[in-house]
Amino acid sequence: MHELAPALTLLPPAWRQHLPLLPVLQPLLTAIVLLMVSGQRRLHLQRALGLASLVLGGIVVVALLQVADTGSVMVYRLGNWPPPFGIVLAVDRLGAYMLAMAWLIAVPILWYACHGWDERGLHFHALFQLQLMGLNGAFLTGDLFNLFVFFEILLIASYVLLLHGRGDERLRNGLHYVILNLVASSFFLIGLALVYGITGTLNMADVALRAMQLAQESATQAWLLRITALLLLTVFGLKAAVFPLHVWLPGTYASASAPVAALFAIMTKVGIYAILRTHVMMWGHVPGAGDVAQHWLLPLGILTAVTGVLGALAAHRLARLVAWLTVTSVGTVLTGAGLGTVEGLSAGLYYALHSTLVMAAMFLLVELVALQRGSAYDRLQPANRLAQPATLGLLVLLGSASAAGLPPLPGFLGKLMLLHAAAGHMHQGLIWASVLGVGFLTLIGLARAGSLLFWSVEPAAPASGHLPASTPYIPSAASWAVLAPSSLLLGCVMLVAVYAAPLKHYTDAMARQLLDIHSYATQVLGPQQHNGISLSTRPYTGHMPATSKEAHP
Repeated sequence: MHELAPALTLLPPAWRQHLPLLPVLQPLLTAIVLLMVSGQRRLHLQRALGLASLVLGGIVVVALLQVADTGSVMVYRLGNWPPPFGIVLAVDRLGAYMLAMAWLIAVPILWYACHGWDERGLHFHALFQLQLMGLNGAFLTGDLFNLFVFFEILLIASYVLLLHGRGDERLRNGLHYVILNLVASSFFLIGLALVYGITGTLNMADVALRAMQLAQESATQAWLLRITALLLLTVFGLKAAVFPLHVWLPGTYASASAPVAALFAIMTKVGIYAILRTHVMMWGHVPGAGDVAQHWLLPLGILTAVTGVLGALAAHRLARLVAWLTVTSVGTVLTGAGLGTVEGLSAGLYYALHSTLVMAAMFLLVELVALQRGSAYDRLQPANRLAQPATLGLLVLLGSASAAGLPPLPGFLGKLMLLHAAAGHMHQGLIWASVLGVGFLTLIGLARAGSLLFWSVEPAAPASGHLPASTPYIPSAASWAVLAPSSLLLGCVMLVAVYAAPLKHYTDAMARQLLDIHSYATQVLGPQQHNGISLSTRPYTGHMPATSKEAHP
């Protein structure tokens, strides 16, 4: 039995066992209700329902975090079918952490969208909930095929959200985004077919155990597992915008509406999560397949971070600069993961929380600044004086300082943890040079942008006029309600620094749990199945123990 968290004691005993299903089921049911009450006249009702659903979902996430922090894996067997035959949802520290990350940005982003953007197209709130459902499902599933299913749910919702508000630029970048993700999904299916053909299962814990056995028995099987691992790394690398598969992200994120771009700040983290779950946890100890993470993640992380910051330096629009910094944050997280140690993984995951909050806040601030610059919009060129230079300047300064890694903000703390984790590594000099160099170049790029946006003032340019198509009207001086979401996100950034010690304790435990596949397998599959290597979903496999064959005719 799981140790009861305080939040769980408020629920009836019969409900507690279904808690892992709620983050998936609740957004789905909310989306269905929102579609039933759609229409401009009912927009206020949609807003209230969407925000209420997120608040209730936050309570569930807190409860799951408390359970995960005990070190146990909360397993939910759909249809009560035992794994690996049935679908399982598994809530461990990493899954609960990613759920909390998604919830932290979803609430202020939806609040911001309720001030105009949700009026620019159909079914915004329903699509937002479906996107959240896909994200939550991807973080909770213990099955590779259902990881694919939830990826497709969140991607389909993102296709429509990307085009929300219309515009030629969104349509052009959206087409590229859709095509690339369809290609990646096709390769994902091929990878799943290879995994099932080799191991006879798609349950992550079961795949890990069987892959270790097969790789030790046969060099051919080890080679096939390595090819499969490389294929899936390519798929997840595209979704995470890892170099050289990152070229789609800057244009896509820069053309999206502000709340959609802010929500997309966590989309790259889904790709990183999939890499950690498969290549670090599932295949981390498999000969051949495990070498993929050891040999590729570190150089790819460094190249991604460097490429992202160079793109930010070359950007001529503030939205593209922030989009390129999103690529840089992906590289920094992967650099930590590439170290392959508890300290490296912990530093990368701490930095992932910080970067998601900062990038989401910056995408919202991009629009708030741009709408006060007249026809110049977000282009990095002199323009008329902002209506709120002090307020917006302070918010942008705070976000920029954390993104660049200035003390005592969490961007600095995350990079300091990463430098400490790299001490003694054979490539310590290269890692330190990249982390420090990327931080310095990020500071230069953001300082250049800030000087053009807030100090290079031209007299009497029109306050409105040649704005991008479908830009919602916001008064020249943004109200507190419009400023509150980005302020809330940056407030969360400050809390990440204030509570760095307990967060570091949690990410350390999360990294240790991620590297301990045997403990995870025992809790997901059960000790009896784990010790004998569980029953295969392909009964004719030649590697089933004799006791298992007798137990399952």
